[in-house]
Amino acid sequence: MRSTIIVIFVAGLAFASVAHAESAAPATGPVIKDFGPHYPVAAPGFVTATESDYHVVFDIARSDQDADLVNPRIETAARFLNMHAANGIDPAQMHLALVIHGAAAGDVLSDSAYKQRNGIANPNSPLIAQLADAGVEFIVCGQTAAYRGFSAGEFAPNVKQALSAMTALVTLQNKGYALIQF
Repeated sequence: MRSTIIVIFVAGLAFASVAHAESAAPATGPVIKDFGPHYPVAAPGFVTATESDYHVVFDIARSDQDADLVNPRIETAARFLNMHAANGIDPAQMHLALVIHGAAAGDVLSDSAYKQRNGIANPNSPLIAQLADAGVEFIVCGQTAAYRGFSAGEFAPNVKQALSAMTALVTLQNKGYALIQF
């Protein structure tokens, strides 16, 4: 009897660990197919308001030191879109803007400008294109651009230049955008 209980207990543990491993796997999509992995959260205690519109501005100033990596702070916008769409929010209800400044400004350069400076095409280009196709706005700080020697024509096609990051952040927040900082 005791050995039967032990076998059942061990089998239960094995099943639980396999079930946990399967449920904890991140997924991409449904909005941004190649970026923005997110994890399912079963029965969250804080309920997501699926009927609300989401106006969000991401303040992105940091970049990774490695020029061949995607900036994870930019990818956060893909995760935001994917996890909310996967949980019942229509992508048309999500209005996202990324205000890029500081070291992160180099991450939104065109492939040719990025290659000229780093020797490789911009690894963020596919992410920027997919986010822009989903309606995400990219705004780069004009002060950062001038300070770092970037001309307006060197940025990816979907990137607009503002007078400053401060100007863009205040303007968007005055329009009801919630600020998420990194």
